[in-house]
Amino acid sequence: MVHRSLAVALALIAGHAIAGRATAQETAPPPDYPAVPLLSTGTSIIGETIRYPKTGRARVTAAIVTLAPGGRTIVHKHGVPLFAYILDGELTVDYGKHGKRTYLKGPTFMEAMNAPHIGINTGSEPVRLLAVYMGAKHAKDVIPLR
Repeated sequence: MVHRSLAVALALIAGHAIAGRATAQETAPPPDYPAVPLLSTGTSIIGETIRYPKTGRARVTAAIVTLAPGGRTIVHKHGVPLFAYILDGELTVDYGKHGKRTYLKGPTFMEAMNAPHIGINTGSEPVRLLAVYMGAKHAKDVIPLR
């Protein structure tokens, strides 16, 4: 009876040790998995620490934002982290005191959350941006500002 209890205890300890090593490893996909990393960060484009809302159950929303040449978004901020991927065009974002940034096709970034900003298509073709809002039920993805 004592030997069996000791064997179970040792098995549990070994299992915890193996699990600890597994969680300490990188979470990158295995080499044979066909994924190309686009972005891995803990901060927004202007250096804010990414914080997830705690207003309800998790909710992820994906959208394609399209702006015609010369088109603009409203002045806004975000209530949730936003992953952005420029699919086409040229987008200039004015972050006010944080400056302006121009993005061409290809870049990915975590958008500013607490800094009011406006996006402007400064190119000659439509801008298409994949927006992935990582929010929660009752959290606002986009907060219009006046």
